[in-house]
Amino acid sequence: MPVAQPDPPLFKGGGWVVLAHGGGGRTMHDLLERLILPAFRNAALEARHDAAVVEIRGVRLAFTTDSYVVSPYVFPGGDIGTMAVYGTINDLAMAGARPICLSASLILEEGFPMDGLQRVVASMGKSARAAGVEIVTGDTKVVDRGKGDGIFINTSGVGVVEHSLMIAPSSIRSGDAVIVSGDLGRHGIAVMAVREGLSFETTMESDTAPLWRVVEAILAAGIEIHCLRDLTRGGLASALVEIAETANVSIQIDETTVPVRDEVRGACEVLGLDPLYVANEGRFVAFVPRRDAERAVRLMHSDPGGAEACVIGWVSENIAGLVTAKTALGTDRIVDMFSGEQLPRIC
Repeated sequence: MPVAQPDPPLFKGGGWVVLAHGGGGRTMHDLLERLILPAFRNAALEARHDAAVVEIRGVRLAFTTDSYVVSPYVFPGGDIGTMAVYGTINDLAMAGARPICLSASLILEEGFPMDGLQRVVASMGKSARAAGVEIVTGDTKVVDRGKGDGIFINTSGVGVVEHSLMIAPSSIRSGDAVIVSGDLGRHGIAVMAVREGLSFETTMESDTAPLWRVVEAILAAGIEIHCLRDLTRGGLASALVEIAETANVSIQIDETTVPVRDEVRGACEVLGLDPLYVANEGRFVAFVPRRDAERAVRLMHSDPGGAEACVIGWVSENIAGLVTAKTALGTDRIVDMFSGEQLPRIC
């Protein structure tokens, strides 16, 4: 079970506080709902999705942006540059969009080592080429020593939607299968181990990976994808709760079917973490009609990014916004968002 955490305040004095540990939890969710969305309200934002889909002269385009503040900036299996490219590509893929091009803005702290910058930039270029996208524009800013934390990266991405599906929480229907693309928790534990100087019998590497190829294979087979969501900050649990609340559906999962490697589960037990809440950078959840579930899983197995894909649950109209998990003991527990976040600065 996750370690209990006190609820941090949403307000301080007369103004809003942006909490130090960032998004992924109930507090940031409430911040978005109460402050950000009302200020910018429009149809694209109302979709509550990883990327906005807009139509321009008959062409459906997906647009997304994200910022990366992971600490440390190098970790087993990747670095902040790899994560920035793949994370943005994945947000486009979750809208069912073929990634086309990216922007990249670097915020550097004075004194950041040149060899570190060279590594990050090289990783970004290598990852973009591997994923078949180009970084076509960007910006660089330097802040005073002590006013940053080495390096932060902001990326934006554009993709094209080449099908007629509306892949979003609003498309989810009762009876849909809930599928995860692979094992959970490796990214969060890999970063946590380096940050805290922890050592385990097995070196765990981040699952950072691009997801478009797996999504493309499902789309090419004509499967009616209803919703996709990558499982970054807040992990599987937070993603399911957000989706259930947005779609006004109930989601039931079987915790014993959720793939978690033994070494990750063991590390979570030692650290008092719940693997359902640990961040991932190369995993997603898919909602498809029950009739297509087996075929979707088989297609995902054909790609390394979906080799451990499996059905973990179903959608119903039981209680809108409710997510429950059947435990190994056969009991049900309610899955909710943390008020904060188990592992800050993980993405």
